[in-house]
Amino acid sequence: MSLFHLKKTARAGVYTGLLLSLLACEEAKTVKKVDPFNGPVETIDNVEMLYSEAAKLKVKLTTAKQFRYINDDRKYPKQVNIVFYDATGQPTTTLRSDSGRYDKAKDLYTVMGNVVVVNTLKQEKLLTPTLNWKPSTKKVYTEKRVTVISQLTGEKLYGIGMDANQDFSQYSIRKPTGIFNVNGGI
Repeated sequence: MSLFHLKKTARAGVYTGLLLSLLACEEAKTVKKVDPFNGPVETIDNVEMLYSEAAKLKVKLTTAKQFRYINDDRKYPKQVNIVFYDATGQPTTTLRSDSGRYDKAKDLYTVMGNVVVVNTLKQEKLLTPTLNWKPSTKKVYTEKRVTVISQLTGEKLYGIGMDANQDFSQYSIRKPTGIFNVNGGI
């Protein structure tokens, strides 16, 4: 090997060593952790959901906006309107609230804010801040305060907590208070 090749190889070795030492000094790259997306995966406007049993309409829910999340929970940030139907397909009860949500894991709808339920057959109005509906049991309930107003007599029944069937044809108030008209006699 000639002296020329030896110098050239030595220079290449020095350059390679310098290059490797420069690369070795490079800072380790940090991987930035990104939080998982918690927002809605779907937004739907002008929602109309129908629930039926044996091909008969039982419940209709309408709202201006729905957000659906990755776990299939849903939020209804706008006014929610629900109509309950009897066995003949006639509307018996209406419900209105400021907003609502659906918890898929619990199969539970919750409506919130100025909840007003009107039973047209009994001519009664129910007022409460929050109401829950479980489709699998066909039950409606709340732990909050309730007011029931008879549109026939004007009587008002107050209480804390309520349980009812989904069309509100029967209900019970857990801790009732109020003024009642009582017929005399036995």
